[in-house]
Amino acid sequence: MARLRRRKKESIETDIMELLNLTPMMDVFTVLVVFLLITAVFTSITIMDLSVPTSAGGATAAKPNFAIEVVVRKAGLEIANGRAVEAAIPKKDGKYDLQMLTDLLLALKAKYPEKEDATVLMEPKIEYDYLVQVMDTVRGVKTPLFPKISIGDAP
Repeated sequence: MARLRRRKKESIETDIMELLNLTPMMDVFTVLVVFLLITAVFTSITIMDLSVPTSAGGATAAKPNFAIEVVVRKAGLEIANGRAVEAAIPKKDGKYDLQMLTDLLLALKAKYPEKEDATVLMEPKIEYDYLVQVMDTVRGVKTPLFPKISIGDAP
């Protein structure tokens, strides 16, 4: 009797395992993978060449070099020449005045047409989006202004 019960129990367990069919589940996963691959949006990443200023100095030039620095501060934007602040642009309605920055950069470009490099300096704890907006403004959207941009921390 005990042997008969064991055989019935073993046959019931194997019958349950045979009833569990994984083929429909595998079919669903296959369709799901194909669907996800077809609907996936493949984005292209644009890489912009930036240079970071180094502390190692090279040979000094005979004529003084004019540097354009755009400093992003919590209170607003500043344009400096490397030694002193040339212009300060306060925030307008809680936002940076990028139009005024564009106007000042256009005036600098007219004054120094051969100049292609500029430095964007940023204070800590300012949103990254503002850095991108200022960099786009310095590069120039409609008219190329200063395409060679260096980034760094504001003093």
